[in-house]
Amino acid sequence: MNRLLHTITLSLFCLIAAELTVQASPKTVKTEVQRLSCIDTIVNSAIAQQTIPGAVVAVVRGDKTVYIKAFGNKQIYPDTVPMTIDAVFDLASVSKAVATTTCAMLLIEKGLIRLEDRVDKFLPNFRNYTDANETQPIRVVDLLTHTSGLPSYVGIATLRNTYGTANRETLTNHINTCKRQFPPRTKFLYSCLNFITLQFIIEKVSEESLQTFAQKNLFLPLGMAHTDYCPKGKLKSMCVPTERQPDGTVLKGIVHDPLAQIANNGISGNAGLFSTAGDLTIFSAMLLGDGAYHGKRILKPSTVQQLYTEKLLGRALGWDISSAYASAKSDFGNRTIVHTGYTGTSIMIDFDSKTAIIILTNRVHPDDKGSVVPLRKAVANCVYRVVK
Repeated sequence: MNRLLHTITLSLFCLIAAELTVQASPKTVKTEVQRLSCIDTIVNSAIAQQTIPGAVVAVVRGDKTVYIKAFGNKQIYPDTVPMTIDAVFDLASVSKAVATTTCAMLLIEKGLIRLEDRVDKFLPNFRNYTDANETQPIRVVDLLTHTSGLPSYVGIATLRNTYGTANRETLTNHINTCKRQFPPRTKFLYSCLNFITLQFIIEKVSEESLQTFAQKNLFLPLGMAHTDYCPKGKLKSMCVPTERQPDGTVLKGIVHDPLAQIANNGISGNAGLFSTAGDLTIFSAMLLGDGAYHGKRILKPSTVQQLYTEKLLGRALGWDISSAYASAKSDFGNRTIVHTGYTGTSIMIDFDSKTAIIILTNRVHPDDKGSVVPLRKAVANCVYRVVK
């Protein structure tokens, strides 16, 4: 049975080559799959312990996908549906790194945004930090590094209690006026509001929605055909479900994050992006290629370098390097960036070994319980031993 599953996995790997980065040679693929078989044990153990219903894991070396496998089930309620390599996942906060950060950096390259620009340059109603002694401006770089002082989140109930409704207008009002927690650049506080604010800036400067700008300038040029906000049609049918709702249904193709789903219409700087492991191998190969993939340049090499250069308190621009949220990188070094998502997703890119690890799970299905932190660390440890 194990041999049969191994054969099926390799066959599926070949069938979806158009979606993935360039394949390594069949001999190399077989060798890497064997060397990385420790991943199989780790993921299957997490499924057996009911931490996750299933997963898709991919490993990239340079511009080649050397390992990709589907495990377990994409759905276990109300019916059981086996996981497939082309399954589409709600990336949750991985959206911050893949879409919002990259779009911001594209506009910075064009000179339309500068890292030291004040937020209120673009959003005039946005309040800076003020105390009894002084006012300190909050800048774009503070949003990207989560050092702005904005609160981490705002609940839908709070928006409704304060404004009577939860929509984009009331979310904007809250971000503009809510109490700043500390002076900018003095502390680190991971904040979804930082990246929703970045979304508002991107949309103001580009005069396009975040969805449209990302599609035109990132996903379509790279051929990431299964990556989008608010998936529809066939793309939605390929989505793995997330959490069971009070009425017994499960979310499928609808973003799990409440702010993104209810207040920001599914297109949000903090969450809302859906994608496959195959598409994320392409994105990873682009960054490992210093911003270019198969002759198509997305970012300048100097811009990519900024993504793995620590700016403040363990954070780079839009990515984590060594803060408390960086455990998914395990023993990989300081030229390694990582981002995780609440639904059970993560992406890690190491520029020294030219390696990327993509782990996609729907740990919140059918119910929000358990932690994939040990899984992420164990997979990273496994890959580290192989590539180092």
